[in-house]
Formats: sequence, C-alpha cells, structure tokens
Amino acid sequence: MKSIRLWATLGSVGLILGAVELVGGVSVASASTAARTMLKGSAAPAAARTDSQGAIPGSAKVSFDLLLSLHNAAGAQKALRSISSPTSANYHKYLTLRDWVARYGPTTADVTAAESWLRQEGFTVGAVAKDRLFVSAHGTAAQVENAFSTTLGYYKVDGHTVRLASSALSIPSSVAGAVSGVVGVNETIATTSLTNGDSTPSTSAAQPGQEPAPPAGFLNPQPCSSFWGQKTDMIDEAALYAPFESPQAYDICGYKPAQLRAGYGMSTSNKQNGTGVTIAIVDAYDSPTLLSDAQTYFRINDPNHPLASSQFTNISPPTVDQEDMCGASGWFDEQALDVESSHSMATGANILFVGAQDCLDNSLLAALTTAVTSGASVVSDSWGDTLGDLLTDAATKTAFDNTFMLAGTTGVSVLFSSGDDGDNFADSGLTAPDYPPSSPFVTAVGGTTLEVGSANARLAEYGWSTAKQPLCVGVATTNCGTATTPAGPLAWQAGGGGGTSYYYTQPYYQAPVVPAALALRNEALFGPVPLRVEPDISMDADAQSGMLIGLTQTFPDGTYYDQFKEGGTSLASPLLAGVIADADQAAGTPLGFLNPALYKAYKADPGTFNDIVPPTDPNAASVVRVDYANTVDNSDGYNVSLRAINYAGKEVYCDTTGNCASRKVTLTARKGFDSLTGLGSVGPNFIQVMKNF
Repeated sequence: MKSIRLWATLGSVGLILGAVELVGGVSVASASTAARTMLKGSAAPAAARTDSQGAIPGSAKVSFDLLLSLHNAAGAQKALRSISSPTSANYHKYLTLRDWVARYGPTTADVTAAESWLRQEGFTVGAVAKDRLFVSAHGTAAQVENAFSTTLGYYKVDGHTVRLASSALSIPSSVAGAVSGVVGVNETIATTSLTNGDSTPSTSAAQPGQEPAPPAGFLNPQPCSSFWGQKTDMIDEAALYAPFESPQAYDICGYKPAQLRAGYGMSTSNKQNGTGVTIAIVDAYDSPTLLSDAQTYFRINDPNHPLASSQFTNISPPTVDQEDMCGASGWFDEQALDVESSHSMATGANILFVGAQDCLDNSLLAALTTAVTSGASVVSDSWGDTLGDLLTDAATKTAFDNTFMLAGTTGVSVLFSSGDDGDNFADSGLTAPDYPPSSPFVTAVGGTTLEVGSANARLAEYGWSTAKQPLCVGVATTNCGTATTPAGPLAWQAGGGGGTSYYYTQPYYQAPVVPAALALRNEALFGPVPLRVEPDISMDADAQSGMLIGLTQTFPDGTYYDQFKEGGTSLASPLLAGVIADADQAAGTPLGFLNPALYKAYKADPGTFNDIVPPTDPNAASVVRVDYANTVDNSDGYNVSLRAINYAGKEVYCDTTGNCASRKVTLTARKGFDSLTGLGSVGPNFIQVMKNF
C-alpha cells in the first residue's frame, strides 16, 4: 500500500471550487467602512434556519474555504457539453487540468487578493491547491462574524445540530471580483446509511486527531441463502405471512464477488477487468485496516482475484475530527464496502482511497477534489446531504458543481449514491432529493433488488423499496413456531433515493427520455418548467440481496476481522464504478461525464440497460430475514421479520409531537425511465455500446 498524506499532495485541508453570482454595490454594516458586496447564495435556505439552538461562542474555531470565481463559468459548462456529448466533434477530446484552469479558472492575482484579505482579517491561511480554485482558512467565530458581516448560531437540521450564518455573507467590494462564495461557515453534514445508526463501540472514544475504533460488531445468523431461493422457511404457519405467499424464502447471506460479476455479465478477462484504470473512492476518515481487511476478504471469497498491495493507494487526511457528529466508526463499514465491491467488478483496476478529515461538506469536497485531479478516471462517492437539494446552500452547490465540471471536462466520471431513504418523506416529512446526486453534472446511482440463482445467473431484478414486518422478536429459535399473527405492522423501511429537483432545471440529455410527469412533478411551485430527475441508473442495493463484506470490528470478546452482508446505494455506486472501469479499459479511453452517453445509449440499444419493472404478483416479492437481537450472537435471541420487495404501499411520517401523516410511496418502478431506478441497471450490451460511441 502506498500511503500519502493529504496535505502533502494538496497543500490544503480545504479544496474548494466556486462560481456563485455576485450582487454588486450592496452596503452592509461592517467593522470596515469600505463598500461591501453580498455573496448571493451564501445564506443557508430559510427552511434550514427554523429551529435555533442558541448562539455560538466567539472563541469557537471555524474552518472554511473561500471560493474563487471562475472567469468563464458559461464557457466551462459549454465545454463540458461539447466534450461529453456523443454527437459532438469534440467528444472525448479532454482538456488537461492545466488547460482547464487557464481557460476557466482564477488567476494568480485573484489568489493573491483573496489571501491578502483573509490575512488582514486575522485568519490563518492554508496553501492553495494546484488548480487555484479556492483558499482554505481558519479562525474564530468572532473573526468570521466580523469579516463576513453576519452572526453565527446553532440550528437543528435533519436531526443534527449544526452551525449556520443567520444571513448572507458579504465581502469588501475590492475583492468581489476574485471571490465568489464560502463553503464551511454553514455546516452541512454528509451521511451514508452506515453512519446514521449507533455503530460506534461505547469504549472507543478517540483522542483528538485519532481515527475512531473499529465499528461495533455485526454478524449474520443462519438461516440465510447462498443464492436466491436456496433456503425456504418450511416451519412457520402460512397465516403468519398473509397476504404474502407461503412458504417464504430466506434472504441472501450476502453475494460474493463472482455472483455479482455474473449477475451483471461482467468478465474477468484481461481485456475487460479494468486493467490500467484507476478507481478513486472518497469517504470520511481512513480505516487503518482497510487494505488488510480487503486482502483477507478476497483471499477467502475470491481467491483467484486478490487485491494486490500494488493496486491500492491510500491518501489519508492530515488529521480527523467531529467523530461524534459524523458517526465516525460507521465510515469504516462504508470504506470496506466501497473497496471490496469496486474491486469485485473490476479485478484488474487500481484503487485510490481518499479519506476526508470529517463528514462536513468542505472536508469531503477537499477529498473529492483530490480524487478528481489524481489521475483516476472514475470516482465513486457513497455519501450525500440528506434533503440537500432543498437545504444545502447555493454556494456549496456551486463549489461542488464546478468540481464536477472540471472532472467531466478532464475525463473523469463522478458517481454518487442516490441515498437510502427514498424521497425522504418517511424520515423528515419533506419530499426532496439528496445533494450532490441531484446535480446534473454527476451520475446518480439508485438501487435495485438483484436475484442471482444457483448458476450465478440473473433471475430477476426489482426496484429497491423495502417494507419490514416484524414477525416475532427476541425468540429463542430462528422461526416463530405456531404464531399466526405478526409482532408488528408492515411499514416502509428503506429504498433507493431520488426525485425531482427544486434547484436544477432539466439537463438537455434528459429531455428526450424522462417522462413529463416526473420532470414536471414540482409544477405547482415553478410552473411548466421541466426539472432534473434522479437517479440516472441503478445497481444492486437492497440489503436482502446485498453483498457479503469483511472488515475488522469490535466484538464483546475482542477486535478482529469478520463478515456480514451489507447493502444500500452505498453498494450500488462502487459496483457501477467497477463496471465503468471495465468499460474505460474496453474503450481505450475514459468515458468521462457519463450522463449524455447513458441517455443516448438508452435510446440507441435496448440491451444497454435492464429495464426494472414491478413483479407480476406483488405478494410473491418478499423474503424472510433472521437477525441476532443483539447483532452478534444468540444470547438475546433472534428477531424474525418479513421484507416486502418493490414495495409501493403506504409510508408514514411522525414528528416529535406524535403527529403523523401518511401517503403512498412516490418513487416506484415502471416500464421505461422511472423515478426509482432511472434508466435501469447495467444490461448485457452495456460495455459494448458505451465503448463504441
């Protein structure tokens, strides 16, 4: 394993790109009498500032990134379209990073002006990244309030207490031409499904700057199936499952690499295994056992395709923080899943892991920019801001979007998991996609339930929308015996994220494909304006058909390596990353920004994608799952539940006062492009079609 310190590569812990529109000549109160300019888009949306939690001490530390303006944002977007559109004469004629910065990026004079102003305000200024698109700085809350003429406070947003500015930020008009926005003053927490729960061992409190302990242990009990339909519950009463069919099959113990490759028709030949291609993976933190765990995993589960140390490079953060806020140990599960699934689909590819300092957007954007400018041709990101399309401020979106435009124009495919909470209604009462997957400059990867049979053939594939019904809880055996009444009601549990944006209009590549009913879903607010819809494409994500992964965990009897099944669109994105690495090798060139080619391929060849449609009999689409009540052994008994697949029934949201609202699930599978799986999953002709554009 090659280990590189992030600061040594970048010279900065905050790498930011930005181009937020400025509104000139607006005077505001300030410690300085000089004219000031408001930074449009720098205020957190009003919806995020409804639940104040009090003021922030003036001495509190604040790290942020000052975004420098693109000098030709329209030109950058036009270049991306020209280079990524299969019908363009410039298709795949990528720019170098140096060329992109020279044409569209800030000048050295812009950098100097920004640094000078930050130092005048008393901030400690970090080094500038090689793309010159941001300047990192840190200081106190009092310095931030004075420099940007605002006040800071704590607010409760989506269950987290975060720091937000009470108003838009402003800067002296003398630097307004160079500076376009700020990321990090408003805190935004990125999550994965693996970091939302209590995965941190109670005895694992880390010292400042120290990586967290391995996550709390989780194991799968038997019975579970090695392939779809292998094992069936022949003991429980048929009435227990009504109206679902009986007997019920048990869910998957976790697919192994060969099953996932075969399920999607992937080859392991030297001509189609990603050889010569680098996949970059971006997550928060950096598990010290990431490589050794992955090597153990493949030695056990796929011995003919080991992960060699020479295939793996690690860029670690200079320090780590915010472990409690970020559910830090859960990111280790995510890292193992990302590395093991991407290598499973592209056994010859190199893997670059880039760890961020924490789960805040400015830290993750720093790591993302490292990945985009590293030489990798595909970058997988299994994280996002819940409800971010609605709640993440415009300056942060612009910073990310400029990074994505840089990536696509220089030949890098950027993938984002679409999320695991559907349209977020059941968790928040709001209906909005996550960000960054809602950005039109990335490929949003949704989820499916993949059924792989005994011969490793794909038997069926449905949209990932799962409902759970507890059948019996804390029982001594792995079945419910003579019980005929479930222990609880059937309720929506999890599913692939997606929906219609509130922020982005419809990108040109979606116009010929996305149904008007989806593109105009927010017509009541915006009129007849088609909007961005995601996900774009989907892969296996349902935990009931998930992947077996292995990593070091913290068990009651010690800390050691073990294995369990995992899912979520956290699985779907790196699975697709592996497929894209295979396609890059087959094409002899990086595919770059994928979406224009994906949507054209959808129209050109039906075999490019597997169309995901509902099961003929919804009552047949279910499995039974057995879990340890305490997650690690049978000392506290077992929990047995039914999991309904491709669920399209009622979902319920209840607020903290007990008031509840319900409605039918809005993200559903259907013939053609749909709101749950987008274009569908990787089909038998995918690589052949994509490489021939």
